[in-house]
Amino acid sequence: MAAGLLRVPSACRVFCDTEPLQELSRAVMLKREDKDWMRIALIIPMNGSTAEKSFYDYGFYRDFLFSKKYISYLLAIPTLISLTQKHHEIRVFDENIEEIDYSWKADIVGISARTMFANRAYSISETYRKMGVKTVLGGIHPSMCPDEAIEHCDSIVIGEAEEVWPTLLQDAEDGHLRKIYNADRFAELNLFPTPNRSMLSKQKYLSDIVQTSKGCPFDCEFCSVHVFDGQRIRNRAIDQVIEDVKSINRSSVKYKKKHAVFFADDNIIANKKYARELFLALKPYHINWMCQASINISQEDELMELMRDSGCGAVFIGFESISEDNLVAMHKRVNQRHDYSEAIRKIQSYGILVHSSFIVGYDFDSPETLAELSAFIEESNLLMPLINILTPFPGTRLFKRLEEEGRIRHKDWSQYDSKHVVFSPLRMSPEELLAGYQSVVRTAYSFDSIFRKLEHYWKIDFWKRSNQFDPVKFTYRCLFAIRLATLLLSGNRDRSRFIIKILPKIFDQRVRISTILTLMAYNDFAYSL
Repeated sequence: MAAGLLRVPSACRVFCDTEPLQELSRAVMLKREDKDWMRIALIIPMNGSTAEKSFYDYGFYRDFLFSKKYISYLLAIPTLISLTQKHHEIRVFDENIEEIDYSWKADIVGISARTMFANRAYSISETYRKMGVKTVLGGIHPSMCPDEAIEHCDSIVIGEAEEVWPTLLQDAEDGHLRKIYNADRFAELNLFPTPNRSMLSKQKYLSDIVQTSKGCPFDCEFCSVHVFDGQRIRNRAIDQVIEDVKSINRSSVKYKKKHAVFFADDNIIANKKYARELFLALKPYHINWMCQASINISQEDELMELMRDSGCGAVFIGFESISEDNLVAMHKRVNQRHDYSEAIRKIQSYGILVHSSFIVGYDFDSPETLAELSAFIEESNLLMPLINILTPFPGTRLFKRLEEEGRIRHKDWSQYDSKHVVFSPLRMSPEELLAGYQSVVRTAYSFDSIFRKLEHYWKIDFWKRSNQFDPVKFTYRCLFAIRLATLLLSGNRDRSRFIIKILPKIFDQRVRISTILTLMAYNDFAYSL
């Protein structure tokens, strides 16, 4: 994703010479002098490029469903809203679902930036600054690269916003905004309010995000989580979490029978006593949810049973590598003690689908080990594996090591998206790594592989419980079949053959049509690489 290919909203192009900008700035400042409140714009930059497809962009879904929905939002935004005093006026702009309305006259703009869309965040910030609007950058990338980020904004937040956001707003209101606000301690989550989602365009998101804890006890070399959030597990009170879930259910759009929730904790079972209480508390609310957990969840039968009974349909697990040498190099000690195949079998015996994640390109990887990974994914019938090219994110020990070794190829952050090679691998060329990555992804999401795996899951009636508690309506199956049929003449012969094999299965009660759609989207991404 080249920085030059980022889409610029039409509103940006209106302000193209300095004199009108200066006039607009003076008019805005005069109007502000009479106010004792601020207009605050909170912005989520586009998660990708219009020129390239992404595993996360949901472009295929939008086209298939004739919809503009996006998977979800950044939880940082409703968190900031909850921390903002009520006398201020707030608007949220998420570029993944809408263009930024630069004509809305903000007094201050907050932009949450991750590394892969840091360049876009900088561009948005600079557009506002030309209009005379103060901008604040926060999130993991500005926290890891503060000297760089401050060149593109008026102020940065380093670390978690809970402790500093109210002070920052008061300083801005008083006209004394500082350049740097440094959270010098980790927030105690119990002391802060529930995230406020009321200003989000809720009808445009497919799922909600809830976080019950921050921190990760592990020390993986490639991961920025323990750097940003610390290694001590900090839990919210169970009552707070349940209130969060209830508020989501109250605000859900009417056509949804159940709302989908992703628990964004890096490891939902890090505190097992807390996890048990949480799962018991969730059960009465009948939500569909998924989460992230470490592989040792496979040894926790009671927890898996409680997860299933409270509505958990899937768990995301970072397997990272099938190479023992790579796991040692990563400091991924928890994975070294487990048989992957047995762990997958055990977790899925509870009706919880394993969403696996693998990293390719670590120091002991070669074209041969990538072929072995591809074979393992097929043999294990992993339905939705996420394959990432090793990406040395700023602030991690991996980034520091590779930089010291002279192996960082460039710092074009738009390519730090886990599908470009931004470093020099040890046992193959960058071109070999990219080709190997593409081969693993395409093999996993070829239509032949997808159909074979789906038949495996249908044969064992894997989604029996989901189909009992949340059955797919006959009308939806009919509409899905009709929409599939319209793709038969699209020119994609492999997809057409897949659709012909799938159509007779659509009305089988064991079949979840959402799973088929998801896998078709992943195929669309895989063959765009």
